[in-house]
Amino acid sequence: MIVSIPKNSDFSIHNIPFGIFSTKDRSPRAGVAIGEHILDLAALAELDVFNFNTAVLEQKHLNDFISLGKNITSKVRTDIQAWLQDDNSILAGNPELFVKQSEAQMHMPIHVGDYTDFYSSIEHATNVGKMFRNPENALLPNWKHIPVGYHGRASSIIVSGQAIHRPNGQTLPKDSTTPVFGPSQRLDFELEMGFVVGKDTKMGETISTNEAENYIFGLVLFNDWSARDIQKWEYVPLGPFLAKNFASSISPWIVTLEALEPFRMPGPKQEPMVLPYLAYSGEKNYDINLEVGITPENGEETTVCHSNFKHMYWNMVQQLAHHTVNGCNVHVGDMMASGTISGKDENSYGSMLELAWMGTKPLKLKDGTERKFINDGDTVTMRGYGEKGGIRVGFGEVSTKVLPAK
Repeated sequence: MIVSIPKNSDFSIHNIPFGIFSTKDRSPRAGVAIGEHILDLAALAELDVFNFNTAVLEQKHLNDFISLGKNITSKVRTDIQAWLQDDNSILAGNPELFVKQSEAQMHMPIHVGDYTDFYSSIEHATNVGKMFRNPENALLPNWKHIPVGYHGRASSIIVSGQAIHRPNGQTLPKDSTTPVFGPSQRLDFELEMGFVVGKDTKMGETISTNEAENYIFGLVLFNDWSARDIQKWEYVPLGPFLAKNFASSISPWIVTLEALEPFRMPGPKQEPMVLPYLAYSGEKNYDINLEVGITPENGEETTVCHSNFKHMYWNMVQQLAHHTVNGCNVHVGDMMASGTISGKDENSYGSMLELAWMGTKPLKLKDGTERKFINDGDTVTMRGYGEKGGIRVGFGEVSTKVLPAK
């Protein structure tokens, strides 16, 4: 192996995820993660090993590289895998092609033109329904018929490591009919996965469930920050607005759909039967272990959630088919988030709203403090990986610190 890869690394040779990085002497450019290193694709391209316009590798987003299509992007990945295992390859005598991740700064990997957030975990939707509507009839009538979603704000999607401020907004105090304005008192994370669209469509075109994977480049970890008290007041009649659009955080490395092939698995049985355009064949769910940790300022991290992407009721191909069935066009770099991923067990719930059950069951951290929601100074970190048959493919982490409201 040309580069040493630590055991249990998220960035094994089976992965080769794409991202945008810079160092003190390298401008933002495309790279792939390998163990504790980054392979500089722009520098590699100078050795004339690629058969495409390599100027796309020198750009500050991956959109144009992704637009080249999977025939090219997948070959880049498989060529690198082969070169890493060949002691006589182009990588062997050029150590300057590699940068330590610890010496690099990661940037937003894509320019996100549009962002859609789905609501596709039946356990999460049921928990929310029990809390806010009817414990005996928690799901809304349409939930098992359509992948519910809403259009979010692309401009406030940020990369891991960038802090956010607690949002301000209107809330309705208990036993009051008059709203007040101020910082959210119920700031929450939402554990999600996001997929990146890898191919354009035109208005009027649709994407079938059979075609959808050709339009999915890869996935990231996604923290869809939420202000629950602002949301409760504003979401009737038109849904989330200020409670969601202030920030969403993503992990910097895009793990390709091809790298996740070993972790495919069947999804849950969907009853009642879905309409024909949402029907699909094959295994479209993925066994990806997920966890969330909270670190108080100057404190130690406490893991508060263990979940799994396999819990999704509506899968990615159904989400994309539904999104475009009316002729809505999509573009390379568009982001589609899964919605909060919760499992059946209490420790697998993907938000503080559920973990602390609307504040009635506070979580205790390692320092002895309790959390009903997220405090100023807290850092929320999400991690994810698939592991099967000696193959491990991970996402690294998305980590975000919460600063006081402005």
